[in-house]
This record gives sequence, C-alpha cells and structure tokens, in this order.
Amino acid sequence: MEKVFISTDTINLMQFLKLANVVMSGGEVKHLVDHGMILVNGEVEDRYRRKLVDGDVVVIDEQIELVVINEDSES
Repeated sequence: MEKVFISTDTINLMQFLKLANVVMSGGEVKHLVDHGMILVNGEVEDRYRRKLVDGDVVVIDEQIELVVINEDSES
C-alpha cells in the first residue's frame, strides 16, 4: 500500500488521484468512478469529489492501493 501525503485536513478524490500520479485529468477520474473501479474504505465510490481524510484507503481497479496520510499526523 502506497502512502500519499497531503498537507490539508481533507482532499477531494480528483485532486488526490492527480497528486498520486494515478491519473492526468479529471476526465480519467470520472471514467473510473462511472465504471465502479474506485473503492474508498472498501466501498464502491460514486462521487468524483468525495472528501478524503487521513487514513482513508483508495483502491483503483483492484490493482493500486493508496492511503491518505496527513503530513501533520505522520511522526
């Protein structure tokens, strides 16, 4: 599972996937969401702009696992 560090309390799904270099555009995120290819904390996500917080786990197409880590909470 890859850690992706954020510098804010929350980040939306589109911004997060761009930050993690998983997608290049919001259109790619929409495609993944529309086809049920993104899970957040084990549940299929249907919102492009879902707010993610520290500790959330995002799985893309059962292949890529990312965890949200707030820089302020990492010791």
